[in-house]
Order: sequence, then structure tokens, then C-alpha cells
Amino acid sequence: MTVSRKLFLVIAAFIFGVSLMFVFFTYFTVRDALEVMLQTSRSEEMNLLEEELETYYQNHGNSWAALTPADLARLAPDGRFSPSIGLMDAEEEMLSVSDDLPVRMLQRLGIHRELSSEGKIIGWVYYYDTDVANLSKLRIGTPISVVFLVGAGALVFILLSLGAAYFVSRWLTSPLRRLVPLIDRLGGGEFGIQAPVSSKDEYGKVAQAINDMSMQLAQAEEVRRNLVADVAHELRTPLTIIRGKLELLQQGGGEIQPERLLPIQDEMIRLTRLVGDLHQLSLAEAGKLPLELRPTDMGELLREVAERVSWEAEAKNIAMSIEVIGACAAVSVDAERMMQVFLNLLHNAIRYTPEGGRVLITVREVDAAATGNANTVRMLQIRVQDTGPGVSPEHLPYLFNRFYRTDEARSRHGGGMGLGLAIAKEFVTNHRGTLEAESRPGEGTAFIVTLPIASAHA
Repeated sequence: MTVSRKLFLVIAAFIFGVSLMFVFFTYFTVRDALEVMLQTSRSEEMNLLEEELETYYQNHGNSWAALTPADLARLAPDGRFSPSIGLMDAEEEMLSVSDDLPVRMLQRLGIHRELSSEGKIIGWVYYYDTDVANLSKLRIGTPISVVFLVGAGALVFILLSLGAAYFVSRWLTSPLRRLVPLIDRLGGGEFGIQAPVSSKDEYGKVAQAINDMSMQLAQAEEVRRNLVADVAHELRTPLTIIRGKLELLQQGGGEIQPERLLPIQDEMIRLTRLVGDLHQLSLAEAGKLPLELRPTDMGELLREVAERVSWEAEAKNIAMSIEVIGACAAVSVDAERMMQVFLNLLHNAIRYTPEGGRVLITVREVDAAATGNANTVRMLQIRVQDTGPGVSPEHLPYLFNRFYRTDEARSRHGGGMGLGLAIAKEFVTNHRGTLEAESRPGEGTAFIVTLPIASAHA
């Protein structure tokens, strides 16, 4: 059952229920009002009859046995109404009527009053005259007429309301009906499609959420395809080399010298490193990277990292320095993982810095507001700045993507596999920090690592 049909049935049930309640309340209200009017129309006469009959009952030994129609006729009030009087005992049996008026008419069109003596019911007195009969007929007929008229009006109201309910149900669910085909297409793998957002209410938010999800799925699918293509490309080169070398060895025959196996070993090392990097990256992206967090002096750690890459910097005559601004608190990190992060960043900086250039590492504490992180009060910021050619603005947003290279023509053996920055960013993210890049062509590139000082213990 569709949502619009469910909504229509709910509204229809509500309309029917309200209409029936209105009809019944009107009927009982009118009937009770006329009943009160009828009973109070002869209140003085009924009070007099009640008093005299109760006195008669007590004077005759608490019995109605001696009561005759003539006695009832004598008790009837004088006046222009010429009423008929009837008496019913406690067992609801009509004992006597003052004249020949049919008992059924007396009970149906007359008014009655309860009689009691010593706290118990002894009977009922009935009173009938022409005016009372007319009022009784009004009491009977008017509620029925009112119900008929109200019911007819309610029927018209129900029909009009059902039409309005059908229109409203269709109108309210029309945005959902427009989204269903799009969701079906999305479920069929047509990622990236967009639904029209025509309002700012809940439907608009749902449409916007679907659009965002569609774009994310499209991006994820593109990343997946690129990853498969990149991994296949990265694997193809060493595998092609290994196969070619083995074929040459097989065709050459004779004894194989160990030095002829070195290129094959190099490619195997490259394959092993690629698989290892992909494994670490997948663990980091899934949030399952094991971390051994310990308070670490980042200045000391950076000096150790700089020591490891100093030979590479010296080979290109690059000046590398570390500047610690102010007193910096220890940060709870996994030292091995963070060392890998800064090794990647420094290798990358040295690689792109021309001979005679400079790499500057700056360490300082900053306020959380300065980094956009509202969960901690203090952050430690490490900035790795080089004097290389910089990165073009169109490349900057993709620096941390897997296998991304700003220079497609660059040798993969000379420039790495394009996983270092992606791994570094995920490692920093797993430490609840951020890794960002700033660059302008001709002004060098800066990689900024920001780590929480307080929340790293959490």
C-alpha cells in the first residue's frame, strides 16, 4: 500500500469518526434538552401529585390496593389542561388510570415522577395532557429530524473532505513519488544523478541527502575504479620486468650468475613494499590501525627523522633546520607511525626542492580555534616548508589521493608509487589530527600536521 493511500485512509477515518461523533452528540444533546423542557413544563402539578400520592400510600397502610381511577381523578389538578393521571407500582405494573386514555399513550407521551416512601421506591406517577403530548412528540421527532439534517450535512462534508483528503495526500506525497524512480536508478548503480530540491522542508532535506549520497557514491565508485586501475598499473611494470628477465634467463641457458637475479629481486622488493603500503593504508582508512600511544617529545622525534634523511639533503646541498617555537608539551602518539609520516613528508620535500634550497621544520603550540578543532584547547602544529617549485592550484586538492602524481611523466622508480602522502594523512587522522597542504607555484609547498595535545590520551 502506497504512502498516499495510507495517508488518505487515515484522514478519511478521522473525518468519518469526527462526523459520527458530531451527529451522535447533536442527537443526545437535543433529546436531553427537550426531555428537561418536558419534565419541567408541569413541575408544580407533578410536585403536588407526588406529595398527595405519597401521603395516600402512607395513610392506607403502605399499599395501593384501595386506589381507584376515581381517586386519581380527584387528585388531578384543576385547570384548563384536563390531565390524565396514571399510577405504576414498584414492579412497573400500571395499577390505575384516571380516565380511559390508553396506557401506552400515557407512558409514551406523558411525563412521570418517581414516588418514594421511607427511602424506597413505591411507584411512579404519570401525567398527560394535550400540551404535554405535543411537547413529547417534539421530544421524539425533533432529535430524529435534527439527526437527519445533520447527517445529510455531515455526508456532504464527508464527501467534500474526502476529495480534499485525496488531493492533500497526493500533494504531500508527490515529492516522494518523484524520488522513487531516482532511488531505483541509484540502486541500479547509476551514481551521481541528482534529484530536484524544490523546497526547504523535510522533503527537501531528504532530496538533498539523496543527492549528497549519490555524489558520494559516484566519488567512491570513481575512487574504486581508479584504485583498481592504479594498482593494476603499478603491478604491471614490475611483473613485466620480472617476466622479461625470467624469459631471458630461460633463453640464455647455462649457469645463472647471482648478479643477473638482482633486477628481479629489486622488483620483488618493490612489489612487497607496494602490497605493504596498501595494507597499511586500508587499515588506517578502516580505523583499525594498531597504535601504541605514548607521550612523545615531537622535537626529539623530528630531529631523529631529520638525521635519517640528512644524507639525502646533503647530496642536493639542501639546508634542513628544525625550529621549536616556545615550550611545547609532549604529545601522546605512536612514535613509529609518526616517524613514518614525517619521513614521507621530508622525503617528498627534499625530492622537490632544487639544489641549494632549504627545508624548514617549525614546531609550535596553537589554540584550537586557530585550527577549527573545537574539541580540544591546545594543538601542536608541525609545519614542513620547502623552497621547491610549488604545486598548481588544480593539483592541490588531490595531493593526498592514492597514486596521485602532479607530474604524470615522472618515473615511478624515481618518484615513488604515490602512496606516501595518502598513508601520512590517514596516520595523522588516526591520531585525531589533521594534515593539510599549502602551496603556490614558485613559492614552495608547506605540509602542516596538527595533533591534539589533550585528547590524544582519550
